Formats: sequence, C-alpha cells, structure tokens
Amino acid sequence: MTTKQLFFILLISGFSTVSFAKQKPILKVISESLEFSVLQSNGLFKKMVEIPERLPRTVNKEGELVTAKDNWWTSGFFPGTLWYLYEYSKTDELKQAAQAMTHRVEKQQFTTDNHDVGLMIFCSYGNGLRLTKDKSYEQVIINAAKSLSTRFNPTNGTIKSWDRKEWQFPVIIDNMMNLELLTQATKLTGDSSFNKIAVSHADTTMKYHFRPDASSYHLANYFSNKAGYIERMTHQGYANESSWARGQSWGLYGYTMMYRETGKKEYLEHAIKIANFIASHPNLPKDKIPYWDFNAPNIPNELRDASAGAVIASALVELSTFTDKKLSKKYRTLAEQMIRSLASPAYRAELGQNGNFILKHSVGFMAKNSEVDAPLTYADYYFVEALMRYRKLFNKK
Repeated sequence: MTTKQLFFILLISGFSTVSFAKQKPILKVISESLEFSVLQSNGLFKKMVEIPERLPRTVNKEGELVTAKDNWWTSGFFPGTLWYLYEYSKTDELKQAAQAMTHRVEKQQFTTDNHDVGLMIFCSYGNGLRLTKDKSYEQVIINAAKSLSTRFNPTNGTIKSWDRKEWQFPVIIDNMMNLELLTQATKLTGDSSFNKIAVSHADTTMKYHFRPDASSYHLANYFSNKAGYIERMTHQGYANESSWARGQSWGLYGYTMMYRETGKKEYLEHAIKIANFIASHPNLPKDKIPYWDFNAPNIPNELRDASAGAVIASALVELSTFTDKKLSKKYRTLAEQMIRSLASPAYRAELGQNGNFILKHSVGFMAKNSEVDAPLTYADYYFVEALMRYRKLFNKK
C-alpha cells in the first residue's frame, strides 16, 4: 500500500466519525456540488478542445490527464456529464461543449464488436436528445441499437459482452447498463424487437447472474448453442464468490431502470433485493462509500470506489420513487449519505486539480493495477446524475 493510499484510508476513517449534527441542508450540498462541477468540467472541456478526437478518461500516476479514443467504453460519459450540467445551468457555453464532445463519439453508433455501444451512445446522444429534441440524434440512437442487437443470441437469451477466446459466450453484469439504449429505440421506432431483446437479457441475467442473497457474479460464461451457463466467475473483483462493488452497482441501476422502462414488478422486486444487500452489508463503511469489493481481504484497509458509490447513489434516488414510503425513506436517506460523502473534501477534488475531474478515489481494475485510487470519467457522470435526480425530487414537491 502506498503512502498516498494509507493517507486516504486515514482521512476517510476520520471523516466517517464526524458528527452529522451540523450538516448543511442537502439541497445546499447539491447546489454547491453542481456549481463546482460546472466550473471543473468547463476546465476539462477547455483542455479537450486542444486534443482533437479524444475523450477524457482519468489521470496517470503523475497526475497527468489520460484521454481515450472514441471506441473506448467510457467515451460517452464526459459528453453526458456536460449535458446534465447544461440541464442545470442552461448556459449556451455548456450546450455547445456538450454538442462538441457528443459529436466525437458519433461513429460508435455502428460499433458491433462490444456491448458498450449502449453507454457510449446513450449517455451522450440520449441525454442530448432528451434536452434538445434534436432529430438528428434519433437516428444515431436507432443505429446504435441495431448495432447492439447484432450481439444478441436468441438461443441463450443474452447479449454477448466480449469477443474473447477464453470464454464461449461471456456476459458481464455491466451489460445491464446498455439496455436502456434498446428500450429507447423501441420508443423512437415502434419496433418492439429492441425492447424484447432488453427484456430477454434482463430476465436471463436475473436468473443466472445472482446469488440467493442478491449479490452478483461479475461474469457468466454461457453456452452459445443452448440455454444456461458453463461457469460463473469474476474478472475485475477480488474472487469468484466475492461481491465486486461496481458490479453490484451496475445490477442495482440496471434493474431499477428496467422497471421504469417496462413496469415489470419482477425487476422492481429484484432491485429492492440488491439495494437491501448493499444497505445492510456489514462491510459497508460508515460514510457509505463502498470498498472496491465488499469482500476484499484487508478491510478496513482497502481502497474505496467512488464510482461504485456514485452509481449506487443515483440508482437509489430513482428506486426511492418506485417504492412504498418506508423503503423510499430508507433509500433516499442512504443516497443522501452517499452524496454528502462524495461531495465532501474526502472525495471531491479541489477546483482545477485532479485533472479537472470532479471526484477522487475510484478503482477501475484492481487486479491489473489500472486506474486504482484515481478519478474516473464515469464516476463524475453518475455523481452529477445523482445530484440532478435528487434535486428534481425536491423540485416536484
């Protein structure tokens, strides 16, 4: 463990014991965080203007900005973050920035060699369409849904995640995040085949990807020529039977979204089970930002994953709108705790620092020592989304 990592663990330990008696009102925390995010993201956009055809990804160990090509799975997140911040600020500057960054991922609408076309296109073009009603964005989304659909296997009922020789038909829990692209394509075209693929994938994943306690395996290796799986394992978590934190967040978010899109009660019930697994886990820290794996071997001396916390917080805010009053209060309270933690100095960067990313202390791929204890573009996206979702709850009152 590095000195930097040890300092972070000590900082978080101290933060978690702070009394919450004199907390700022949550709406003030949210407004301050959104204002900060506008300034920080504008700074990052100005850097990206000088780097054509690239999208922000993270920073390296020297603190230098790391960018990615448009075909990297995270390419749609920064454009999506800018769209959310435009929705908040309504400034032409942010709208133009969002449009410019969104255009950089346009050709990914024709990507057929991986499942992440959903994240690439829907986080960018989906949010852009929602906010501008730009008709040209519709065809990009439809084309992307067609591309994603080519990876669907009707025999085993799932969308293939990766084309890799070590597995026959690998499906990772992350794939739940790509299904909204398909449901939206059905709404845009009236073609129900997209929605049917999404439902099939969600149903099959619910059947085979989860343990009795509603925790999720990271990867299920399916048969390609019949129903069922060959093996279940992890690729990014600590162990095959451990609960990789971001994997749990993908599942929670995905089934909450699929309930919203389909109204299937089974999805709501499953999302509630996942939320309860996370909320009641004995290894969930006091500040509610999870360790990178709920079963990592050296807890409490393990790194947190702010990206998992951001995804969970965003999902919980939405889930709270679908449940009874008791569960709604439970999930909103937990989401609020997570938002407060992420908005604190323990996780939120200082202005102009951290490569102009919003959050610190995420974990990308621990086993490969890749993007460990670093900012990540998707952590920022889901944090801003959580802020906007929570803010909208109060605006509706």
